[in-house]
Amino acid sequence: MMTKSFAEAVENRRSIYAISEESLISDERIEELVSHAIKHTPSAFNSQTGRVVVLLGEKSKRLWQITEDTLRKIVPAENFDSTAQRMAAFGGGYGTILFFEDIAVIESMQNQFEAYKENFPVWSLQSSGMLQFVIWTALEAEGFGASLQHYNPLIDEDVKKEWDLPSSWKLLAQMPFGRPLMAAGEKEFQPVEDRLKVIK
Repeated sequence: MMTKSFAEAVENRRSIYAISEESLISDERIEELVSHAIKHTPSAFNSQTGRVVVLLGEKSKRLWQITEDTLRKIVPAENFDSTAQRMAAFGGGYGTILFFEDIAVIESMQNQFEAYKENFPVWSLQSSGMLQFVIWTALEAEGFGASLQHYNPLIDEDVKKEWDLPSSWKLLAQMPFGRPLMAAGEKEFQPVEDRLKVIK
């Protein structure tokens, strides 16, 4: 069970970039949270296209070293210090969660349901977004800080090669997490009444 209410966890889920390599719960508990999210996050036609890789400890650091090495090839040297600092911060956490969608399953669904062919890639992204949110919120409820990063597709092939992942898995996002070292900054909110219509 979550240690916070759902509403509190949703409200408190923020992008936290300063994280330490300390874990607040067991690896088994992390796996339990992620497994629960994978099982119960909805997907169109129950297609279950989401795939997740959890990298802990040195494996997480290795991901961010791969990312740094990749970026070093394309970011001008005079501008690289800030990039290296970001990679060190992400790699300084306890773990990183990689979010993929299985293109083979999406294509299979397109072949089965021709009338909805154009929708399945869109529905796949919607399902992945929900999965990312569920896992992020679950981590927050356990006291972790996390953020969502997008260094794909630059690192896709190296990541698949490093961990021998199926070629049909498409990387969508990376979520480094760890014990938060500082709180998130202030966040501005647009008036809800400008964004919501209730029609009775």
